[in-house]
Amino acid sequence: MRWSFLALFLLSICTFLLSSCGDDGGSSSDSSDGDLVADGDDETGTEEDGDTEDDTEPARVSENYKVRGSIEQIYIWLAEPGITMEVVSSQDEVIASGETDDLGSLVFRTLPSAEDYRVRPADDPDDYTDQIHVMSIEGSQPDEDFYASQTLQPGYGYLTARDGTTLSIFVSLPGPVEDGPYPTVVNYSGYSPSRPGQSLGETAELFCDDYPILCDAPSAPSALIAGVMGYASVSVNLRGTGCSGGAYDYFEPMQILDGYDVIEIVARQSWVKHHKVGMVGLSYPGITQLFVASSNPPSLAAIAPFSVIADTVTSTLVPGGIYNNGFALEWIQMVLDKASPYAHQWIVDLVDAGDTICEENQLLHGQKLDAIAKALENPYYTDEVAKPLDPTTFVQKINVPVFMTGQTQDEQTGPHFPALFDKFTQSPVTRFTVTNGIHMDGFAPQILGEWANFLSFYVNREIPGIDSTVRGIVPLFMVDVYGAQGLSLPPERFTEYTDFEQAKADYEAEDAIRVIFETGAKEGITPGGPEGVFEAGFSEWPIPELVPTRYYFQPGGAMSLTAPDATESASWFTPDPEAGDRITLNSGSVETPQPDYIYRDLVSGKAVSFLSEALEDDLFLIGPGSVDLWIQSTADDADLEVQLSDVRPDGKESFIQNGWLRASHRTLLPESTDLRPVSSHYEEDVSPLPADDWTLVRVELMAINHIVRAGSRLRLSIDTPGDSCARWRFLLLETDDDTRHYIAHDSTHPSSMVLPVVPDLVTEGERPDCTALRGQPCRDYLDFVNNEALP
Repeated sequence: MRWSFLALFLLSICTFLLSSCGDDGGSSSDSSDGDLVADGDDETGTEEDGDTEDDTEPARVSENYKVRGSIEQIYIWLAEPGITMEVVSSQDEVIASGETDDLGSLVFRTLPSAEDYRVRPADDPDDYTDQIHVMSIEGSQPDEDFYASQTLQPGYGYLTARDGTTLSIFVSLPGPVEDGPYPTVVNYSGYSPSRPGQSLGETAELFCDDYPILCDAPSAPSALIAGVMGYASVSVNLRGTGCSGGAYDYFEPMQILDGYDVIEIVARQSWVKHHKVGMVGLSYPGITQLFVASSNPPSLAAIAPFSVIADTVTSTLVPGGIYNNGFALEWIQMVLDKASPYAHQWIVDLVDAGDTICEENQLLHGQKLDAIAKALENPYYTDEVAKPLDPTTFVQKINVPVFMTGQTQDEQTGPHFPALFDKFTQSPVTRFTVTNGIHMDGFAPQILGEWANFLSFYVNREIPGIDSTVRGIVPLFMVDVYGAQGLSLPPERFTEYTDFEQAKADYEAEDAIRVIFETGAKEGITPGGPEGVFEAGFSEWPIPELVPTRYYFQPGGAMSLTAPDATESASWFTPDPEAGDRITLNSGSVETPQPDYIYRDLVSGKAVSFLSEALEDDLFLIGPGSVDLWIQSTADDADLEVQLSDVRPDGKESFIQNGWLRASHRTLLPESTDLRPVSSHYEEDVSPLPADDWTLVRVELMAINHIVRAGSRLRLSIDTPGDSCARWRFLLLETDDDTRHYIAHDSTHPSSMVLPVVPDLVTEGERPDCTALRGQPCRDYLDFVNNEALP
């Protein structure tokens, strides 16, 4: 079957999103005739002498297995399955031991560096290897010849990382090698970016003379889009995935070192303009950019990460200390499944066609580490396990320009991404965009236009400009990708410039923060399509003009700017043990313009709710907030969800934002502010709620981007986590049926909410239809009466 041009573009987007798009789109036909050899007869894609791994050649005496030293690791393969292998020191001391898997492979991790290890079967100690060198991270840096000696050609191939592991790659050029050099970007992930290229069908072939990438397209959406815009791309599978060697471990140091090597090898190719490269990608290949760029490869020009996490643990995996067994669990399970041997049909096709490198590399894939088990074994934040996976602690090392975008209703990686904005302190130029919307909206035209400008300045080093033909076909792409008519790239902004340095200087003088309002409600597009009504720029984050504004909860369910004067007053709710498994997506896909949301009403006795008076003026909310609760419970802990919504004068209620916290995780870090409580999540800081006493618990309200228009009322509800996200679910505490959580609202214990209000902004357009706002479910508003009682 021939795939249509637009359908395959959509498929290329879907392959890296955990959605209903399926697996790989079938087998990869016609991908192995001549494409396995990257340079002459050298199948690894290096120069023919292949002399790049003198210190890492397999060292063995036995004919019964292979072994190679790596960086704090040793790899064994082609051994007998199910036997015990040992690592021994020069003094014959057993340093580590383990059993080979059913493919005869074993990886020893976290070994101290040494030059004189040996490996042997436990039951045959005479069958030992020569000395094996295990490098330290610091001592693993290759010399210039290692990078310069590897030559990459267009199409499918391999490059070699510093420990001798081969990584599968797919190289796309916008034209012949001899017509280069070309500005170049790298896409690096554990999906299928290196899958051999595919034609996008008969319609695309009409454009292949001008855009050859359409007839040999990579399986990386950002690489495909960049290719149409004139960029070369190198799409690389992480170690232990695809046809790459090694074994997968979630963002282990080896992946960062491999990424460093990828950047340096690619930058030295003759067809790379300026011998500097950028990194691009949304979601997984966006997150990898943060890790790789923190190692500061000298040949990295810039990064452009879309839809990323701020912190693996506390913002996505365990938000507020509550395990996300929805998307977070589904995603890592998918990644682990796809890191298994022969997990993709395209891998099978390549091996069947004679790719012996891919075939041998599969042998170690069964040695992947189980990230799910690791997460469950480490329920608290630790400096040893969690901190290396926390970008908020290391993006300050990044020293190249950064273009980053995210959506405040992101149903996958979550709405916590703005927590990174003020952390890029070493980056010379930053451009951050915030919109309402969903995970894949980084590929919307309102983002891609500025993405193209950024790449042009810092990777291509030319005055920005997008070909008119590309502009013409983008609306066609958008209909298939988003199901929305009327989407097109924004107008060019630099057509009047003739001097690159002046254009760049004027670009760098612009505001670093771009906030796009009311995406989904733009006149002339399909309602719910990813384009905003208007936007505003700000110099930095948090927005300097921001005014923290506190709303106090009152008896009777009211909410106002004045503190309550009641002497004693409280409302209560009981936990809903089934809420954690309920999501807001009733059926279909969240990517469609108006998804089939089910935005459930509050249930009496299962929630408390506070409602403001109608606003006299428009209220711009931009940034995180804090819900400060004086709580008392009949249990010693409580899983809490707070939800802010916009109660409109037309009788509708629109979702704005959520926040979550397990009350025992209430201890805050010193960096906390009135607007952003930052919990430590360290085990030593976790403590039960005291019995018979009120305790202040501050819940972070995730970043907001919303206009509450005049005439609307603000509603803040508190209940059990669940019923609030399209993809996230929550592993809740077990509670007794008669458990009650009490929220005080009196003069001594004034529970309240602090919102990030930016004054002096002016709205454009009319109040949007409630169902149009992208990523923000809508429901009919129903009055709600709290159960009020003292503990």
